[in-house]
This record gives sequence, C-alpha cells and structure tokens, in this order.
Amino acid sequence: MKKLQITGTSGFVGQNLSKYFLSHSFEIESISLRNSNWKYQFNGDVIIHLAGKAHDTKKGSESSEYFKVNTELTKELFDVFLKSTVNDFIYFSSVKAVADEVADILFENINARPKTPYGQSKLKAEEYILSKGIPEGKRVFIVRPCMIHGPGNKGNLNLLYNVVKKRIPYPLAAFYNERSFLGIDNLNFIIKEIIQKREIPSGVYNFSDDEVLSTNELIQIISSTLNKKTLSIAIPKIIIIGIGKIGDIIKLPVNSERIQKLTENYRVSNQKIKRAIGIDKLPNTAQEGLERTIKSFIKK
Repeated sequence: MKKLQITGTSGFVGQNLSKYFLSHSFEIESISLRNSNWKYQFNGDVIIHLAGKAHDTKKGSESSEYFKVNTELTKELFDVFLKSTVNDFIYFSSVKAVADEVADILFENINARPKTPYGQSKLKAEEYILSKGIPEGKRVFIVRPCMIHGPGNKGNLNLLYNVVKKRIPYPLAAFYNERSFLGIDNLNFIIKEIIQKREIPSGVYNFSDDEVLSTNELIQIISSTLNKKTLSIAIPKIIIIGIGKIGDIIKLPVNSERIQKLTENYRVSNQKIKRAIGIDKLPNTAQEGLERTIKSFIKK
C-alpha cells in the first residue's frame, strides 16, 4: 500500500483526490503547512502539493501574498522532499503559470509569459524546482492543469448553470471560442497512473480533457442536462466589453476577466502525458465530465 501525503486537502481537488485514492486502497495523510512541525512529517511514498493561494478574480489580494504562499512555501517544501526518503513529488502548478492567453494550442515547451501575480508566483516555484538536481530514485512532476471541475466545484460553471436554470438568455452568443476543460475524474486517473507507473519520467505535464468545447456548446450541454431549451442572444461584442469594464470599476461579479474566461480561446494539449501513460484517450470525454458536474449542481 502506497502512502500519499497531500497538502491542501481542504480544497476541491484535495478532497476529491483523497476520496479517490482511499477508494483505491492508498493510505492518505493530510499535511497542514500552517503547522510549524510540517517539515518533520514526510515519510510516505509520494508528496502531492496542492496547497496555495488561488487566483483572485476580484483582484483584492496583495501581490506579495501570492509569492509568499505559492513560491516561497513551495520552495521550502521541495527542499524538504529532496532530503527526505519520499520517492515522488507532484506539484500542482497551472497553465496560467505560462500563458494568460493562448492563440493556438498550449504545449509544455511554451515561452512562459504570465501576466498576473498568481501566474508569476506559480512560475517562480516551477523555475526553482527545475533548477535543482533530482537525486537518483526520485521523480518530480510539475502538473499544469487547465480549468478543473467536478461535483462540489464552484466558479464560472456555477455562474453559467444559474443563468440557464433561471432561464436568463445567455448574452455572449456572438463570441465563438474553443476551451479545454479538465474533469476531476480524468485528473484522478492521470495522477494514479503517474504514481503506479514508475517508468513515467519526471517532467512538466499539461493536464486537460481530450476535447475542446466552446462556451456556446457548454450552454447547450447545461440546457440539455436540465432538460431546458437553450436561450442565447448575440449582444454585440463592443457592448459586452464595455459592461466588463464597468464591472471592473464598481466591482461587479461580471467583469473583464470573467468575460474573457467565458469567451477566450484556451486550447491545451494533453498529448505529452497521454504518451507517457501509454493511452490514446482518457476515461471520460469532456462532455461526460461536464454533465456529471452539472448534475451535481441539480442535486444541491
């Protein structure tokens, strides 16, 4: 039985990973980095580092907080790993550590240019990890997931769900985009494969579902799951952009960043991790994962 020591188990991903691995007969230990004794607690097989300061779309956080938590704390933890008997270190970074906008398809070898303190702090942690030599017998993985969702998830999917549920016409139909998503079931599967297959080499890996979907297609999936007719209107883009700028000024839930997330192209390649695992397709399609997430909203 492998022992996984996980930071950030109180978060959405941490809760799901813990539950998943417990159901597959792994031993799970939650590590709190708020406890001053955490440096002396690592004696398992794998460290999964999820703890960090999440991206604040309301822009109310100090930039220094991102670097204190996402960069410096990760550096301390990685140094402990290097000196420990733990075999594997899995660091959850983000695609936002390298690109806020993706014109074509995001691959792992992109020239990193994050624009936000969140992305910059994640990149600094990546750079530190990659600058260190890996002792023989150890493996180090930097995971860059795109937007993760699943039962219990909050965020833009909840926003869109409530728009459809309340029969509010979706106003962004004038925008056509293609986005990558990552269902929690696919994420759990990939992490398990990494842990169990020792032949998978250390490295940086993007995580995403196999297919891309437009936000208009996502609205259709939500409507279909709710057994409702899709209501969409194509308000001119210039008006939508203006509404976002007003939201920036008076701190509305609908602001420029949220509109960008809903309408931008953000296609992420998962070919590298699938080649490493030795598979052609992930267990769940993007649509299957989204339907499961949406059904969890209905049950609330």
